[in-house]
Amino acid sequence: MGNIMISIKRFFGNKNTVTILGVIIGIVVLYFGYNIRVKQAVEPQQIPYAKVEIASNTLITDSMIGMIKVSKSFVDQTPNLVTSKAQLIGKYVSYDTTVAEGGLFYKTEVMTEEQKPNYITVDLEECHTVYSLAVNMHTTYANSIMPGDYIDLFVSATNDSGQVIVTKFIESIKVRDVRDSDGVSVFSSASKNREPAELIFSVPNKMFILLTKADNIRSNSIKIFPVPRNQEYTENHGETKITSTEMQEFIESKSDDTFNTIISDIDQKCYNE
Repeated sequence: MGNIMISIKRFFGNKNTVTILGVIIGIVVLYFGYNIRVKQAVEPQQIPYAKVEIASNTLITDSMIGMIKVSKSFVDQTPNLVTSKAQLIGKYVSYDTTVAEGGLFYKTEVMTEEQKPNYITVDLEECHTVYSLAVNMHTTYANSIMPGDYIDLFVSATNDSGQVIVTKFIESIKVRDVRDSDGVSVFSSASKNREPAELIFSVPNKMFILLTKADNIRSNSIKIFPVPRNQEYTENHGETKITSTEMQEFIESKSDDTFNTIISDIDQKCYNE
């Protein structure tokens, strides 16, 4: 027993032996540490994704969320990635954001009830006013016009000769909201089917006045309707296409002085531009 202890002391007393053992131990530690890190990096982790397209300001529910496996390294390298359902359910998709079907969720794209802005007036341009247009399932292309989409606004009317005239009145308007007859956002909940009753968008003040005047002209069968930017409007039989300026002049000619008070409430500088 004494001889064994002496041999062990001599073995560990040899500087070369200690160095070799240190190298071996270091290699073993590095090997196992590397394998652990690799395993962690490639080990799949479940994160949420959108099972359906979710529009701006929509309440996120469990039925909208699926789970998908990705590598942990992907999660670690993707900033602001939402990694659990608990971070989503009961929150809303942020203003001016749409989560695509199959898309992942990011913390910068969701908000709580308390964080919701008055998105109808968010980023409202100078000299613009929010306008509400009456619509239905037909004029919204089977409720396919969503907040954040762009539309062209058309106006048609019957002139004094009985001729139907039509024009693209305003181009490229961003839809701020779509609401039902109760004033509730149509896309606020995927669990309820709501029918569109009004489109909310902003227009230059001058055009707001003209649209308001057109709304209140009882004769001449004036109609105001949206067309999605990715759609083409084809004139119906008997319709005559005119310019936007010509339609503006027609509306002015059929209006009275009722709306002078409205104009007086709007910045004259904006109106005259």
